[in-house]
Amino acid sequence: MEIILESTITCPKCGFQKLELMPLDSCLFFYECTNCRVVLKPKEGDCCVFCSYGSVKCPPVQEDRKCCD
Repeated sequence: MEIILESTITCPKCGFQKLELMPLDSCLFFYECTNCRVVLKPKEGDCCVFCSYGSVKCPPVQEDRKCCD
């Protein structure tokens, strides 16, 4: 299975979208929207902002591994 490394994050406040490169070995817990400057945090039950607001889940989740041990 090929791991996708880019994900488009959509801000839930303003709807702005931005393509971001995901790290392979760490989680991104906070992300500041470049449009409205709101700081995004993962939703309950999600490990990172990519899993909550991205078009693609983070690499560890794509590989069915536990993320951010």
